[in-house]
Amino acid sequence: MAFLPPPGHQACYNPPLPLVAPVPGGLWPGMAVSVQGVARAQAERFRVDLALGTLEEADIALHVNPRFGSGVSVFNSRRGGRWEEELSRDLPPLHRGRAFEMVISVTPKGYRILVNGSFYQEFPHRMPPENVKALKVAGDLELLSASVLGGVGACAPGGPVYPGCPGCDLPVMGQPPTLYPSVPFIATIPGGMIPKKTIIIKGFVPHDAERFSINLRVGPAGDVVLHVAPRIVEANAVVRNSFLNNCWGEEERELSRTSPFLRDLYFDLSIRCGNDRFKAFANGQPLFDFKHRVPAGPHVNTLEIEGDVVLSYVHF
Repeated sequence: MAFLPPPGHQACYNPPLPLVAPVPGGLWPGMAVSVQGVARAQAERFRVDLALGTLEEADIALHVNPRFGSGVSVFNSRRGGRWEEELSRDLPPLHRGRAFEMVISVTPKGYRILVNGSFYQEFPHRMPPENVKALKVAGDLELLSASVLGGVGACAPGGPVYPGCPGCDLPVMGQPPTLYPSVPFIATIPGGMIPKKTIIIKGFVPHDAERFSINLRVGPAGDVVLHVAPRIVEANAVVRNSFLNNCWGEEERELSRTSPFLRDLYFDLSIRCGNDRFKAFANGQPLFDFKHRVPAGPHVNTLEIEGDVVLSYVHF
């Protein structure tokens, strides 16, 4: 089975710089942009731009420009080749040589920028966000991932209708993404884990982490159809199992790649339900398969996450 991301999740993993990624359909309130990376040890500056086109000279609705030499981040927009009035603030929590996650959340009034889960800056809309056509990232950083979270389709049945949003085949999401939920986390999976259902979990493994777990359950206290347990203190250990009829089954540990769950690093995990197995992908690459031990379906309707992890994004 080929992996397809869920509606409303478009991601690039470890892309070369400069990155120019299209944003089909533009940005709308409830959507967000996530950029995960590591500022280089001798970094001078980098930039994250929400642009109205893919060309270099395109207008820029939001320009985020951390400048390590001067110790500030600059926020601005560019129209007709001219920069407009800039805003600035102190650089921390961005540091040379450290991993970071920047999330730009679209609100009706502007962009709300968070770094490592904490509020960083507000920037009012100077241009309609629905006109944004590209995410651009460049400068002195190692880019781990860049994602557009959430989307709308102009003709989505039962969904919102936005004038001027072109086409009827754009990504559709039923609800805004859940950003920075607390742990332990428990939520109902709309429709349950039926074939083609995919769950996206983005997060960060703290410096002192030992283990955390992800469970797909039959109800909040029922059987665990899939248990995923990254064990940070054990080299390359991501244990999978099931808990059925009050009994743990046989553990599975084989991986398709090195575990992405390392201290002080971000991860992007996708779990997709197939007809006969779950398939997991980490940072866009296959991680493991887990054959169904009992049939999946609408009854597998609860996601539970607990342990040593900081969540930044959960989407069904």
